[in-house]
Amino acid sequence: MSPDFIREALRQVRYPGFSRDIISFGLVKDVKCEPGLVTVQIEVATRDPKIPQQIFQECHAALDSLPDIGTVKIDIDVKDAPAAAGGSTVGKSSIPGVKRIIAVASGKGGVGKSTVAANLAVALAATGAKVGLCDCDLYGPSVAQMFGVHERPMANENDEIIPLEAYGLKLMSMGFLLEDRSPVIVRGPMATRYTQQFLRQVAWEELDYLVLDLPPGTGDVQLTIVQTVSVDGVVIVTTPQEVALIDARKAVSMFAKVNVPILGLVENMAWFECDAGKRYYIFGKEGGVREAADMNVPLLGQIPINIETRERGDSGAPIALLSSSDHKISAAFHELAAKVREKVSV
Repeated sequence: MSPDFIREALRQVRYPGFSRDIISFGLVKDVKCEPGLVTVQIEVATRDPKIPQQIFQECHAALDSLPDIGTVKIDIDVKDAPAAAGGSTVGKSSIPGVKRIIAVASGKGGVGKSTVAANLAVALAATGAKVGLCDCDLYGPSVAQMFGVHERPMANENDEIIPLEAYGLKLMSMGFLLEDRSPVIVRGPMATRYTQQFLRQVAWEELDYLVLDLPPGTGDVQLTIVQTVSVDGVVIVTTPQEVALIDARKAVSMFAKVNVPILGLVENMAWFECDAGKRYYIFGKEGGVREAADMNVPLLGQIPINIETRERGDSGAPIALLSSSDHKISAAFHELAAKVREKVSV
């Protein structure tokens, strides 16, 4: 009986709600094998008491049946869990200097999640807040293009990455580290490591809000983030058609499983308005409105599809930089920021 043998047996234990095992996620911190006794030390960051309980039970199920195993002791250290009595760690960021962390997510790609994240960050900064935007979409980074920033970041004396800046925001993205045509070819564990570095090894300094632009879906990076930092809330972005709403439901369910507060749903590309003022519901009408009601989560806003939004995103000047009193789309993003700000009030 060896630690390697025990770790291999624990690969059958999945993190609740995910297909990946607790070994791959790095949750098993230590394994000791003594005559008649195996001790496993696990570290889990969650606010849901059911998660460590399920991991505990499944670890015992995986190990107790092994021949000549003896006594199995599973010690689980729960980080960022609510206090048993009085106070709570809920809402406290584990990134020094960052007051609130807001994730922007979607169940599938192509719904304009990065556009929403970029303009939400701009609109939050317009209130006078200090804001950072971290592009956690390693395989399809877009923040560099959307903000017109193409320099490479430097490191400080502590070996921390110094985020780049544009329009008063601090920015970090894999796009800053790659040539335009260079693909990101990394497997799950390496993607996890990059994500952790972007959160923990970047000199974010003092921020009121750090907006995380997550990759689409409900995979490894999302779980890594909620295991690495305490997220104050997530904004789910969808378009109105059913094929997008199906995946939005999965995203809401995933974040609920790991006990991240759902701030609400944003219906993006809600309609197209022609010069004559007529609205065309290209992707269906009010699917996000109905879905928010069905899932009992707030509807944070409806953002129309607009040519100028695309043009300004391509040219590196997000549309929320325009005066909200002069532009309907900018106004929609500033209203979204006001609702988000209210829900996670600093």
